[in-house]
Amino acid sequence: MDAQDKGSDARHGPAEPGVPGPRAPLPGPAAPADGPAAAEPPSPDGEETAAAGQPPRDPSDGPRTGVAALSLRYQIGAALALAVVAAAVCVHLGMTFLHVAPPNTVSKKHSGTIADWIYPEFEQNWKLFAPNPLQQNVSVQVRAEIRTPDGGSRTTGWYDLSAQDGRAIDGNPAPSHTQQNELRRAWDFYVSTHDDDNRPVGLRGALSESYLRRIMVMRLDRADAAGRDGEVARVQVRSRTTQVPPPPWSGEKVSGKAVYRVLPWWPLPEGETRGGIG
Repeated sequence: MDAQDKGSDARHGPAEPGVPGPRAPLPGPAAPADGPAAAEPPSPDGEETAAAGQPPRDPSDGPRTGVAALSLRYQIGAALALAVVAAAVCVHLGMTFLHVAPPNTVSKKHSGTIADWIYPEFEQNWKLFAPNPLQQNVSVQVRAEIRTPDGGSRTTGWYDLSAQDGRAIDGNPAPSHTQQNELRRAWDFYVSTHDDDNRPVGLRGALSESYLRRIMVMRLDRADAAGRDGEVARVQVRSRTTQVPPPPWSGEKVSGKAVYRVLPWWPLPEGETRGGIG
């Protein structure tokens, strides 16, 4: 038979007699012209492989912020400023601790330095290990005798200076040191240097009296107590003391009666009659 008569089993090309040739493989579907030649398996971590020739991105290569964004010179300046602030805070805390702590070797040796640092702005009126909160309300009040141009005189009512300071402090986020402490410290200074009969005790008695009197005159002048043509001839100071009510659960009973301490009239020197200070 001819090769044309053998059908699909016919050999293409020469072959040995009696040995059938291999079949030609069937053609598969053609790949699309614009598709990838072969699909690549995904990487183990689920991310695509970086492009050839490009190193992996370093996270630290992003834009710097804060102090790191400054030049070396400014970084050194910022570090020095932070060091100075930290040192000042440490010194202040140490001075305050020595001021409020019980007397010890360090505080006695450096008492002058501690006092210069603390007074007057950072003064503390309590002790660290033995706090003694105030249990009384003390109001300092003053009245004046006014000399009129016609030679007469009149006496003003009582000015409650402590109440005035309290109203100035109430609601004020940054009250002045004068409003908080000037009047209170002046009265404490006077009481500590005078006995119950208002006689000076020690060498500082006259100084405390002069200091308190001058504060009274300045406050009266601010209130225009003398008027347009009058002059303050004398002043008189008194204190009004009441007990702070205890909490209801304490069961403690205290008297609600006010106690007054009235000082004698103080004539004013010539330089203080119009609100001067000597």
